[in-house]
Amino acid sequence: MGGSIDYVATMCWTEASSFVEVAVAHRSRFSIAPGSMVRNNESVRDCQSRAWKRGDAMKSSLACSIVLCLLLAGPTVAADWMQYRGPGGLATSNQTGLPVTWSERENIVFKTDLPGPGTSSPIVVSGRIYLTCYSGYGLKPNEGEMNDLVRHVVCVDRKTGRILWTKKFKPELPESRYSGGNNSHHGYSSSTIASDGERLYVFFGKSGVYCLDLDGDQLWHTDVGKGSTGWGSSNSPVIYKNLVLINASVESRSLVALDKTTGEQVWKAGGMRASWNTPCLVEVADGKTELVVSVEGQILGFNPASGEQLWSCYGIQDYVVPSVITQDGIVLRYWRT
Repeated sequence: MGGSIDYVATMCWTEASSFVEVAVAHRSRFSIAPGSMVRNNESVRDCQSRAWKRGDAMKSSLACSIVLCLLLAGPTVAADWMQYRGPGGLATSNQTGLPVTWSERENIVFKTDLPGPGTSSPIVVSGRIYLTCYSGYGLKPNEGEMNDLVRHVVCVDRKTGRILWTKKFKPELPESRYSGGNNSHHGYSSSTIASDGERLYVFFGKSGVYCLDLDGDQLWHTDVGKGSTGWGSSNSPVIYKNLVLINASVESRSLVALDKTTGEQVWKAGGMRASWNTPCLVEVADGKTELVVSVEGQILGFNPASGEQLWSCYGIQDYVVPSVITQDGIVLRYWRT
């Protein structure tokens, strides 16, 4: 394997969510409960089954609500959490002494009704929570009209739970049809918003990438492909310097870099096969940064500034949902069993 990544390891484990992702939950369904672990002699599939059952039990109270736990409400204010899995996409927090249990009443600061369910992770920017959800269609299998589907970006005051603004987006149709099964676990708002502290970058699959200011005004909108599948789209934007990076595997089988101020395409790389995961920026030993993404059969490393492919190695021989994680130049991937 070429390039600068020291090592690529495999984890036969469940993919745990970050502290903030856990604390600000608006899941319509839990594909894996955050912090779950595989029990002795138990397959990951069995562990997922336990998580889904637990998620279904909570669905009635969490499907269309945002819940802020005391995890974020200590005497010191936690740092902003501005992308999927937080700073660097590492899914880690330096906070200590945090509660590890909560319920509908225990360790809850507020609970706010939302326009609909969503499976993206909320982000936190300058005292505000930003998240996506959807309404009108895809709430029950084989019910409703796709023409009624609406996506929402919602801004919530972090201290009070009051909704400050909501912006609606009509999708480009036809979308993937909601019929139960696998796509019923995440619906139509699975991509987590990314922010640079001044703007919001929102990815809605074949409907495109939107840039909003922090008050919800649209600054630009661009297209990264018109493909769709029965499982929908889920990859989240990643910000690198002046670029917004999008894994448009479903939409155009490509990795796309957009200028974050204009939305214009800066570079595009192909080969994104069957990849429902968010790329990860990895700091390597020589002070450079590499962009790592998992696709069917391979893990790929790119120069995030130019889109040049630096290396590849053996990967999961199937469609890939979990994003890689990294620490100290080591990339770890999740392997389903």
